[in-house]
Amino acid sequence: MSSQFVEISFKIKYIICMRIRNAQEKDTEKLIDLLQQVLELHAKIRPDIFIPGTTKYTSEELKMLIRDESKPIYVAVDDTDTVMGYAFCQIKQQPFSNNMIQFKSLFIDDLCVDAACRGQHIGEQLFEHVKSEAKKLGCYEVTLNVWAGNTGAEHFYEKMGMKTKERMMEIIL
Repeated sequence: MSSQFVEISFKIKYIICMRIRNAQEKDTEKLIDLLQQVLELHAKIRPDIFIPGTTKYTSEELKMLIRDESKPIYVAVDDTDTVMGYAFCQIKQQPFSNNMIQFKSLFIDDLCVDAACRGQHIGEQLFEHVKSEAKKLGCYEVTLNVWAGNTGAEHFYEKMGMKTKERMMEIIL
């Protein structure tokens, strides 16, 4: 009698305890860290525009922003309440023209997942949370801008169902 051995391979997916909540002042330091990660990516893509080693907001500006209800910041946190990612948003009235239908929009000003936490679907869950909040707020749409050259972000947002609405073009003088 012979025996056969069958090799079975499988992947174990990360199962993380995560929840999404509104940002709090205690999150400021981690938010600054994540803002720096985003800035460094943008500085590599457009060194003619972005200054490496800086952030979009100071700690004080960020604390004020966290209190601004028209600019919600959602954070994904683990079971120890450590921030793993964020979505900075702004409620906007669109468009700015008398010849178009007026509506409310939730603009994603910035979305980032900590480099150490990527690949765990945190960005997808943040994006879905933003969509859900936008519906609760009575928004018609969710919008955002992506810098040309940030192909990872472009692919992510396309995967989430987003499509190009309009494009901003430039000529450098």
